[in-house]
Amino acid sequence: MKRTIQFLFFAWCLIATTTSCNEQPVGVGAKAPADAQVLFDGSRQMLDEQWTYWEGPRLAAELPIKWEIVDDPAGTGTAVNSNDPTAAGGQYGTADIVTKQKYRDFRLHVEFLIQQEKGNSGVYLQNRYEIQVLDGDSTRHGMGTVINETESPYFAYKGVGQWNAYDIQFRAARFENGELTEKPLVTVYFNGQKVHSNVAINKVWGGPYSGLDGGNDDGYGITDRPGGIKLQAEGHPVLYRNIWIKELDLAEPNTDF
Repeated sequence: MKRTIQFLFFAWCLIATTTSCNEQPVGVGAKAPADAQVLFDGSRQMLDEQWTYWEGPRLAAELPIKWEIVDDPAGTGTAVNSNDPTAAGGQYGTADIVTKQKYRDFRLHVEFLIQQEKGNSGVYLQNRYEIQVLDGDSTRHGMGTVINETESPYFAYKGVGQWNAYDIQFRAARFENGELTEKPLVTVYFNGQKVHSNVAINKVWGGPYSGLDGGNDDGYGITDRPGGIKLQAEGHPVLYRNIWIKELDLAEPNTDF
């Protein structure tokens, strides 16, 4: 009987789309654990309470946030559209939104849907390190990459008009006496598949318009400041929903889960 139960559990793990075998919720539709903080539930109220425009050097948008709350194409509530008019033409940094709360180590869940081909946005960890959202690009700058640091796991992408999910565990850079001693680390699941494991991030890519420390020593001048979760406006209709985070304290340099 015990062997039968073990087999059934293993079989369930192979076909499950929203929960991994280590009982961590991953994939589209993964619900926030009781000890997690919901950052966006589809409502205008939560958007305004939890988020604001990033006050970077290129900021051109003005509050209130102009990202529109729209009906979920899947018919399951509402989502937010990153197509802020200020960012038309790909002017990233002009209307990106960031959480008001700042974080160090954490577990993050984000769901996104690209409505048109070549749709472009991005999920930023600590408002520094981008996990790319970019339809049609399978290069090291493309979909699902720890941008410019890894190969693209494009095989895991569901395509235009479909909801996708990133599940991310992140450990912030460590410092001693103001000096960088351990690089930031990240593990990423893309639609329930582990695609990056304990990737060391070398720099903030994209320059000062991209995120915190982007203008410091060509992005290598990472500092010890905590940062928020940022979503990028690139002038494309990319939707977001079901965003939650759980703060962690990862003593060891290991983000695998």
